[in-house]
Amino acid sequence: MKKNNTPPNQDAKLRDLDRNRENGQGEFITTDQGVRINNDHNSLKAGERGPSLLEDFIMREKITHFDHERIPERIVHARGSGAHGYFEAFGNVNEYTKAAFLNDTTQRTPVFVRFSTVAGFRGSTDLARDVRGFAIKFYTQEGNFDMVGNNIPVFFIQDAMKFPDLIHAVKPEPHNEMPQAASAHDTFWDFISLMPESMHMVMWAMSDRAIPRSYRMMEGFGIHTFRFINAEGKSTFVKFHLKPKLGTHAVVWDEALKISGNDPDFHRRDLWENIDMGNFPEWEFGVQLVPEEDEHKFNFDLLDPTKIIPEEVVPVTPIGRLVLNRNPDNFFAETEQVAFHPGHVVPGIDFTNDPLLQGRLFSYTDTQLSRLGSPNFHEIPINRPIVPMHNNQRDGHMRQEINVGRVSYSPNSLGGGYPEQAKEAEGGFVSYNERIDAHKVRTRSESFSDHFSQAALFFNSQTDVEKNHIISALRFELSKVETVEIRQRMLGLLGQVDKMLAEKVAEGLGISVPQQPERPMNKGVGADADPQKHEPKPLDKSYKPSEALSMVNNPTVTDSIETRQVAFICGEGVSEKSVNALKKALEAKGAAAKIIGPHAGEIKGDMGNSIKVDFAFFSSSSVLFDAVYVPSATDIAALEKNANVREFINDAFRHCKVTGFDKGLDGLIAKTAIGMAGKPEKDSVPGVIINDGTAKAFTDSFTSEMGRHRIWEREQLFAE
Repeated sequence: MKKNNTPPNQDAKLRDLDRNRENGQGEFITTDQGVRINNDHNSLKAGERGPSLLEDFIMREKITHFDHERIPERIVHARGSGAHGYFEAFGNVNEYTKAAFLNDTTQRTPVFVRFSTVAGFRGSTDLARDVRGFAIKFYTQEGNFDMVGNNIPVFFIQDAMKFPDLIHAVKPEPHNEMPQAASAHDTFWDFISLMPESMHMVMWAMSDRAIPRSYRMMEGFGIHTFRFINAEGKSTFVKFHLKPKLGTHAVVWDEALKISGNDPDFHRRDLWENIDMGNFPEWEFGVQLVPEEDEHKFNFDLLDPTKIIPEEVVPVTPIGRLVLNRNPDNFFAETEQVAFHPGHVVPGIDFTNDPLLQGRLFSYTDTQLSRLGSPNFHEIPINRPIVPMHNNQRDGHMRQEINVGRVSYSPNSLGGGYPEQAKEAEGGFVSYNERIDAHKVRTRSESFSDHFSQAALFFNSQTDVEKNHIISALRFELSKVETVEIRQRMLGLLGQVDKMLAEKVAEGLGISVPQQPERPMNKGVGADADPQKHEPKPLDKSYKPSEALSMVNNPTVTDSIETRQVAFICGEGVSEKSVNALKKALEAKGAAAKIIGPHAGEIKGDMGNSIKVDFAFFSSSSVLFDAVYVPSATDIAALEKNANVREFINDAFRHCKVTGFDKGLDGLIAKTAIGMAGKPEKDSVPGVIINDGTAKAFTDSFTSEMGRHRIWEREQLFAE
């Protein structure tokens, strides 16, 4: 055996050297072939605002590697749920697009919709603070159209080149694979603190939009600017919007944490059960339309995916409705195997040179090849169009189509020249004839360099309650960051959005806002490779607050309580009159009552009738319901002693939900947080309603308060 004469400390040095090499410390970034990369932040384009080029081997290698990192689970949007439904057009956009399914009012276009979280693994919780995917496959008579969107209208990055970096940063840290489905850790905020372009998205992600009450109560957005093309070949820029019939609502953070423990399938279960009961989710499908000649009239760039067009500037025009009315028959075969791609378009819809969209057009097909294992993923039933497919593609793994004949090429004479090309008038897809005359460059347009104005617009459009939630979210997230320098960089960026915001977050972190924030993009980046070749633009103060950006002040907000769930906390000998009166009033408005009792099975009412118990005190929680009611009972003393009951009421009160009590329950109320907040008299505590025996007055008041979703002024009780 050969003796090792290397001193032990030398072994340690060699190991450290190898580790440094693996981490790239002191080295240039290279391709997998060892070629040094001059610019790792921008894809190669034909001009600053031109399309990305297929020859960009650096981007293709980077994204290809990223797309194939995990199988078979999706790398992003792994945790999802889906449903079938239909789209009905209002038929009012023929002037702008020749897409038949958007103009034909006589047909229902079948759809499959998949909702998802982005960061977590397939087994993670539904209630993580995260962006929600909102992807729709339209099975049109001209082929499949996929709108691959989110519940937030902007994104973290401007160029697809940075997408692998973003996801690597937000995923569990590679050395210990923690934390799961969470952005509250160093690597995510390290990346964000060095990417000012992310600040607008950060405001949305730290708002309550990232913890929705239900998939059925989320907005949907196409994110990118696309093109509509009409029959004359005229182009109009378009952004896609979906507005839920039930309004846009969220939970609070403490509630989200507790829901994750009580029911990690909360959103999935909610969608499934409501469709099963006939409560079909519905959205208004709308568009923002910008004429080609108005492309440059805004103080932002239409092609920048980190920007919105404020609805007060360009209103959303409703063009149809989307309804989900059928659950999948098999989760794996449909929800897991559905393959979306923003490049799946039909005549009348086309792309723009948005550099994030351009990268997605490559990435999605590449991902499906890895995840579904075959170029024939389009033949899986959930992905098949409803119109016939005819082309010269053959063979490949898991081929299902059995093609006959000897011809598999074009042009041909042996097959009579078929399948032949379709002229534009015959429905053939023709790309928009956009003129491109530019140098090949790897940079970004100066028009992409305003990173803070729309972040400030979003923050300033929120109510005080919503602003406080953003501040609390940032405090929570950044308090989990161990590296002080990252916290300081983030405070520097937040200070450029809003000074009060930065100062409030800084208070929670116990550090000060930097007097002179560093320009983070220069950190560790060579001068020639700086993606921000242009200096960041100063804050544009011309933006006016937009009510459409607030969930509380949104002009589409509704007082409907349809499909809301109310917990009735019932003891033995419960008042049947009280239970029946409120239950009837709730059901008349489309809401549901659930009986929560001391045990499973049944309890007896005060008139001797048996009442079925839906959940026991010990197996349920108020976080799973929208409001709470406690009717009187002969054994009210048992409720007063039960810790689960007190916690149930306390959580509902803390989470600003409507809470109702029959008269005479002062002893129970006194033992809860409500008793500490004020006397249980009518109107003494916001959203706490006492039933004085006048049934209609009580039920009207209870259901009316529920229509507000949450009693937000109650938060002030806890702030004080």
